[in-house]
Amino acid sequence: MIKRIERQFAGRTLSLEFGRMARNAQGSCLVQYGDTVVLCAATVQDGPSHLPFFPLTIEFQEKSYAAGKIPGGFFKREGRPSENAILSARLTDRPLRPLFPKGFQHETQVACFVLSTDQENAADVLGMLGASVALNMSKIPFNTLVATVRIGRIKGTWVLNPTFQQLEYSDLDILVAGTEDAILMVEGGAVEVGEAEILEGLETAHQGIKELIDIQRELLEGHTIPDMDWLPIEPDQDLAAKVTDMAESRIDEALTLSDKAERNQAMAAVAEDVISRLIEEDEAYRDHEKSVKTVLRNIEKRSMRTRILKQGERADGRGVEDVRPITSEVGVLPRTHGSSLFTRGQTQALVATTLGTSRDEQRIDNIESAEEVTKSFMLHYNFPPFSVGEARPYRGTSRREQGHGALAERAIRPLLPAYDDFPYTIRIVSDILESNGSSSMASVCGASLALMDAGVPVKSACAGIAMGLIKEGDDVAILTDILGLEDALGDMDFKIAGTREGVTSIQMDIKIGGLTHDILKTALEQAHKGRMHILDHMDQALAEPRSDLSQYAPRIVSIQINPSKIGDIIGPKGKTIRAIQEESGAKIDIDDSGLVKIAAVSGEAGARAREMVEAIVQEPEIGRIYEGPVKNTTSFGAFIEIVPGVEGLCHISELAEGRVEKTENVLNKGDITRVKLLSIDEKGRLRLSRKAALEEDAAGGGAEDGNAGDDEGQSEEAQG
Repeated sequence: MIKRIERQFAGRTLSLEFGRMARNAQGSCLVQYGDTVVLCAATVQDGPSHLPFFPLTIEFQEKSYAAGKIPGGFFKREGRPSENAILSARLTDRPLRPLFPKGFQHETQVACFVLSTDQENAADVLGMLGASVALNMSKIPFNTLVATVRIGRIKGTWVLNPTFQQLEYSDLDILVAGTEDAILMVEGGAVEVGEAEILEGLETAHQGIKELIDIQRELLEGHTIPDMDWLPIEPDQDLAAKVTDMAESRIDEALTLSDKAERNQAMAAVAEDVISRLIEEDEAYRDHEKSVKTVLRNIEKRSMRTRILKQGERADGRGVEDVRPITSEVGVLPRTHGSSLFTRGQTQALVATTLGTSRDEQRIDNIESAEEVTKSFMLHYNFPPFSVGEARPYRGTSRREQGHGALAERAIRPLLPAYDDFPYTIRIVSDILESNGSSSMASVCGASLALMDAGVPVKSACAGIAMGLIKEGDDVAILTDILGLEDALGDMDFKIAGTREGVTSIQMDIKIGGLTHDILKTALEQAHKGRMHILDHMDQALAEPRSDLSQYAPRIVSIQINPSKIGDIIGPKGKTIRAIQEESGAKIDIDDSGLVKIAAVSGEAGARAREMVEAIVQEPEIGRIYEGPVKNTTSFGAFIEIVPGVEGLCHISELAEGRVEKTENVLNKGDITRVKLLSIDEKGRLRLSRKAALEEDAAGGGAEDGNAGDDEGQSEEAQG
């Protein structure tokens, strides 16, 4: 049976349909918003997985045909997901995962295919909508309606699901996912927007979420089926009781150790001792090692949460609002353009800034834009295994690394100078050297310091902090600057980055049914206090950008020329521009508007390249004295190049005072001489005079020559 409904949402037509496509999946939904179409299909394995976690996979695939494009590259087919697709998959995964029932271990997959894009309406919010319908109509035990909306603000007015064009005028771009009762996830950025305004935006977004859930409920009415038969994967109750008796007091003691490595070693020793004692008691326990570790983890979680809620004390001894000790260093790497080492507790980020030219911009194959998309600012986050004391293979950039990098990049981007004022490609790399929670926010702090160390004129310093939550019934504790343990065993990971003026990036994930308005408000206020504390510490290392760029960074000079002169600078088959670059040592880029950008590490190289470019594009000026090489001699005079590519004739009668019998008596090919431009005829031919130039030089008039003042005062013989 095919069912389809159409409703108006945020001023555009939204349609939801099932029963026509992907009918072998346990649930599927086709979502259309404007002319953007996303197909979502949910499937599940009948038998439980033996993995120690819930194996949920979200696949988000962008089809090039959706935008009428053919993929680039040799193979001409979609390959590795784009960064946008990976981030969209994470945005769908994070709100859904905590809503599956505890103990459900059947492998579950949700696939979202972008089939059409109108390059106005984003597909990421539609993926969540389709996934919610597909899961709720299937036999998969997922019985909560969920939706995601994007919220923007244009001239003080909140806009739900703004188009790409509208977002260019918005000071805020945040995705919000939630149920009918509460918010589940927040992800986005802003241009220094205050916490109170962020909260207002979240409330506006939640109203839109409720509207989308009502549309889903109408679609699914009478079309849901009973959940599949399944049993929660839980440890045996007798085993759990036995392990609790053996380990509970020792785990409580281990959680008093503030050092992460010591705490992990103590926990490992408890696990090893408990397992060995059980095996001594009964050899059959050898097959229950995984269950024992699950029980130990549950005890650790219960103990940590009780200690925080009842005693207000955390694993490392801090109070709920305390920030870990901070150390900020800048200029730690001698040959990078800018660098910093930011350490907060046992989390440490080594961050380096590199400045490049427009040639270094990233080109992106993007289905959501008709034009080629380029990026002149990139922030890359790396999480090597040694940062958490592990030895495992390096397998390229993970989805988590891309997500954390995007979060930190979003925090810094609004603070960068306009490209026209600072025409550099900027790449920041954050290598996490130690990790015990909130490494993405350490990357934000380190990136801010590294940019200022590089001399990039950022608007202001930026810091980030991660907030946590422990909630048991009515007992609530909001934690500032969470540890990895508090992230893993707590109920929330709420990251907020920004300046003293406002928020620039925000990300929230929760593991409970949702957050109330009061909890969100308190978390934002507490995060603001923590961010101000961190900024105070960062200011002690470097309070403002350095006054000059690194001596190893390229200097970029921009010159606006007449677009008709672009071909003159490039020359036949690029001969002229290559010659300028080889002679000067600078790099030259020219865009279609006639903007010439000259980049060189040496100021002398940049100045030389600029002179050569200006010489090419300048228009010959009658009455001006030029200096240039003799390109050819004839019986009637010499042809002299006064600017690159522009030659004129100096008639034999204009070579010198008195009669000249032979041109070569005065000038030979290759000689450098000074000449005055007498006239330009209707065909553009230049008439030059060496005699007139010598007369002006003798009278002191050569000082007005702007082309080659270095030879002013040379004798006639030296010039000839």
